[in-house]
Amino acid sequence: MNVLENIRLALRSLKSNKLRSALTMLGIIIGVGAVITMVAIGQGAKASVTNQIQGLGSNLLIITPGQSNVGGVKGGAGSLTNMTTDDVNAIKSEADTVQNVAPTTNKQVQVVLGGQNTSTQLVGTTPAYSEVRNQPVSVGRYFTDQDLQNNAEVAVIGTSVVQNLTGNANSDLVGQTINIDQVPFEVIGILESKGSSGMNNNDDQILVPLTSAQTRLIGSPAIRSIFVEAKSSDLMGTASSEIEQILRNQHKLSYNAQDDFTVTSQADILSTAASITQTLTLLLSGVAAISLLVGGIGIMNIMLVSVTERTREIGIRKAIGARRKTIMFQFLAEAVVLSILGGIIGILLGAGGSSALNHFAGMSTQISLSSVLLAFAFSAGIGIAFGVFPAQKAAKLRPIDALRYE
Repeated sequence: MNVLENIRLALRSLKSNKLRSALTMLGIIIGVGAVITMVAIGQGAKASVTNQIQGLGSNLLIITPGQSNVGGVKGGAGSLTNMTTDDVNAIKSEADTVQNVAPTTNKQVQVVLGGQNTSTQLVGTTPAYSEVRNQPVSVGRYFTDQDLQNNAEVAVIGTSVVQNLTGNANSDLVGQTINIDQVPFEVIGILESKGSSGMNNNDDQILVPLTSAQTRLIGSPAIRSIFVEAKSSDLMGTASSEIEQILRNQHKLSYNAQDDFTVTSQADILSTAASITQTLTLLLSGVAAISLLVGGIGIMNIMLVSVTERTREIGIRKAIGARRKTIMFQFLAEAVVLSILGGIIGILLGAGGSSALNHFAGMSTQISLSSVLLAFAFSAGIGIAFGVFPAQKAAKLRPIDALRYE
């Protein structure tokens, strides 16, 4: 009996018990569909996070203060206030691999327009911030070096701030005056919408000249962070090393003293984000794959029942000359057909589920061909692995015992 004949007999046998066959395949269908959907969610999340991080600026290095240590009690990361404008100027003049430098200071502020108010993040920075952090304006203009020198009370605001103050994110507030912690600032531009990045909403912020923030709103010359754009991605490592050496010299640290600052590269952030999403994807896929094993056990159970029900049929076939190998392949074919059909339906279910999550739930999903092939191969393997035992049991039946079976 050839392979095609075995498949034909397997399909006929499954067709005669449609409901039982469908219930048997259910575990495989759910398992394959769940694995594909979970991997699609993980891949989509990874792509989304990567795009958001890359959208924050190209070839980006972020410099933050280190931990304070007072009386043996360590503060949180960034709790030192040891970075100043002199550090920024030193990086600009001494680092050959740096293209743009944008220092920032920040504070949570209350913003009022007419009878409306909102709490948002204030960022005091320089005109270079627009290039370094990829934050162009959609309406109006960005503040200039002249505004910086004059401590100008001008502001560029995000669309979420516009939404909170007016009820309409598309409102044009350019030219109007808003009060930031009771200090009047003229709105000169509105940022392009960037959306959320992790826990941060990039649209919920107000940018003002660094000098204005330091003198009018914060009352401190300290720099909270420095964003640096390297000249190319190939120079990121060199730029990081240059900056570390410049800041160590600026802060007069001895050769064996620890850095009192931290330099983080965009590549480090991307690597961490990719590692987290990959771990979550593997975890979710592993949980989903358990249902494949459950489905395999279901196939084995039904095939054992089928062997018991068809004992006399096996005896008759053996009596008229069917070989042990033929009987075994027949039952193995039934198990494999069950798992393959379940795998195909599961692939369709997984693809449909991923598309539905993307369309209706707004989740970013990305179906991976490798996950489809792996899930399908695994489902076929399940059929073989869990079909071998019932097939061998059927093949080992003695014809005389099988014919006697009631």
